[in-house]
Amino acid sequence: MSVEVKRHEVSADEDGMRLDRWFKLHFPQVTFAYLNKLTRTGQVRLGTGRVKTNSRLAKGQEIRVPPLAFDARPADVPKENVKPLTPKERELFVSMVIYEDQDIFVLNKPFGFAVQGGTKTHLHLDGLLMGLGAELKERPVLAHRLDRDTSGVIVIAKRRAVAASLGRLFATRNVKKTYWAVVKGVPHPAQGRIDVPLIKARSEDGDRMRASKLDEKDDEQSAVTSYTILGKAEDNSVSWVSLKPLTGRQHQLRAHTQHIGTPILGDNKYGGDLDFPAGVENRLHLHARRIQFPHPRDGKVDVTAPLPPHMLATFKIFGFDPERFDD
Repeated sequence: MSVEVKRHEVSADEDGMRLDRWFKLHFPQVTFAYLNKLTRTGQVRLGTGRVKTNSRLAKGQEIRVPPLAFDARPADVPKENVKPLTPKERELFVSMVIYEDQDIFVLNKPFGFAVQGGTKTHLHLDGLLMGLGAELKERPVLAHRLDRDTSGVIVIAKRRAVAASLGRLFATRNVKKTYWAVVKGVPHPAQGRIDVPLIKARSEDGDRMRASKLDEKDDEQSAVTSYTILGKAEDNSVSWVSLKPLTGRQHQLRAHTQHIGTPILGDNKYGGDLDFPAGVENRLHLHARRIQFPHPRDGKVDVTAPLPPHMLATFKIFGFDPERFDD
């Protein structure tokens, strides 16, 4: 547990970065809800002034980080007791890599594989990165996250300096993400934009996001998703849709598709697991299909991840052809 106030100077690489993105890079243990509480109560400050989670940083500014309720060791410093990857862990990590260069990895994360650990989760991506860090002397850093049951592309920076560059990209709209999903029913219209602010709703079986109400404006998070129908079943029971988030909120795509009446198939938090189609595996049908962004060094990264087995099986059942839209 951190027991004293820390002060960090904003580097040139971090100029223009949002405060919440800065915390994700330096203290990934700090959730958005926890950071929101720290800023709302004035515990996190820029210089001597109060700050919001979406405030932009400037080179040379001082960030005041209060005592935190856990080990606040920076993300890129391996803990002393962290061991290198075992042969099986290395094999798992290598099996996920679909693109690599001197600065980044891009992985195809399997369905059901957690990005971060928990009480009952001992094997997770964050742990694999810690093992790599023990070998490389600098821990690779996640540029963004995916839910446990969302498969597909996820980007990892090999060094902290690269992570800072990626952080600035992900904080803007320079990163284009395309998700494929199978949803219940057929969205109307066939192509549209969902601009619905979200707010966290806590429950005994885990947090969910829902549309905010008029009296919740101060706590809501703006959330915008564009979608296009790529195919639909003959009986209109399900549709194959392309989803493009213009913001990056927790459960955004899952909450937005539920909001328009077409929850993602297999989504047990948002009603997609009810009245399930015969022969289809009851798993979340959401896949991060493609990511495009300027490379931190030069050029452009454009990576597409193959569908997981359960979604391929569902595509076959309903006659959806993933080859139609590979480009």
